[in-house]
Amino acid sequence: MKILALDTSSIVATVAVLDDEKLMGEYILNHKKTHSQKLMPMMEEVLKSCELSPKEIDVFAVSLGPGSFTGLRIGLATIKAMAQALDKPVVGVSTLEGLAFNLVHCEALICPIIDAQRDLVYTGGYQWKQGFSKVVEEEVIAIEQLLMNLKSRKEKVIFLGDALEKFRELIIRELGDLAIFPPKTLTMPRASSIGELARRKVQNGELRKASEILPVYMRKSQAEKQWEERNRS
Repeated sequence: MKILALDTSSIVATVAVLDDEKLMGEYILNHKKTHSQKLMPMMEEVLKSCELSPKEIDVFAVSLGPGSFTGLRIGLATIKAMAQALDKPVVGVSTLEGLAFNLVHCEALICPIIDAQRDLVYTGGYQWKQGFSKVVEEEVIAIEQLLMNLKSRKEKVIFLGDALEKFRELIIRELGDLAIFPPKTLTMPRASSIGELARRKVQNGELRKASEILPVYMRKSQAEKQWEERNRS
């Protein structure tokens, strides 16, 4: 089973091709958020390097969010268009789950944090306990409240995600030695993680039609909030 996976939920654009458990190729671009210009060339290049054509892909996988509203729309529109054109199934994967899977065999609590603006973060909790599982539900929460919740658990916490640098000093101040910071190469989205999680979902029968795949925003965009405020006045 060949899977083409991508993640455009942040400044990072990443595309990967998997053949069952084998990672055939992966392209990661962590430089400026120009997904509308770079994504298709990246996909074409990784497929060419793997000597594959789009019609040879069995399943398309995509990060659903949360994350950048614009980035998510670009990624979903691209993957849905390809899947519909080729009549292939799609698997959606949580951005937070994908981030946590970068550290899949860590026994400490894995806490991805994605910047949601105004001192809010998208987050969740994952852990390796006889398998990779979600132990804290995904939510959007004030960073101060999240750190209070984590502090009460009194256990080691591994942080990753694009909000890490923004709140690193606050995390250290509140959690001290309980906070663990992995190398930066592990803290950003990887399409290979999205692809592997998608492979596992396929095994569980979690396949969808392209039309059934929707983004996970968790909150309204700033433009939507401003529109509502104008209409209330």
